[in-house]
Amino acid sequence: MSQRYVIHLPVVTTDLPAAQRLARVIGRWLVVLPQTDPGETTVSAEDQQNVRHRVFCDLLMPGGRRCLLRADHDGACSRRLRR
Repeated sequence: MSQRYVIHLPVVTTDLPAAQRLARVIGRWLVVLPQTDPGETTVSAEDQQNVRHRVFCDLLMPGGRRCLLRADHDGACSRRLRR
């Protein structure tokens, strides 16, 4: 297995839910790039970067793809957004 590197891209939001929403939007847009792994996206407070909050459910689904709904969502996993 090859070495993996992580890019940390700081953004500023007003609270944790806003940070998670922004991270989901960015993750869903970046899924078109084969190098990205949005299911592993987490957010943290600037002064508590060791305390991370998951953004996506990330459950492995049939076919090897991951659920792209928010962490702790209700109902069945999905690769598509619910409207």
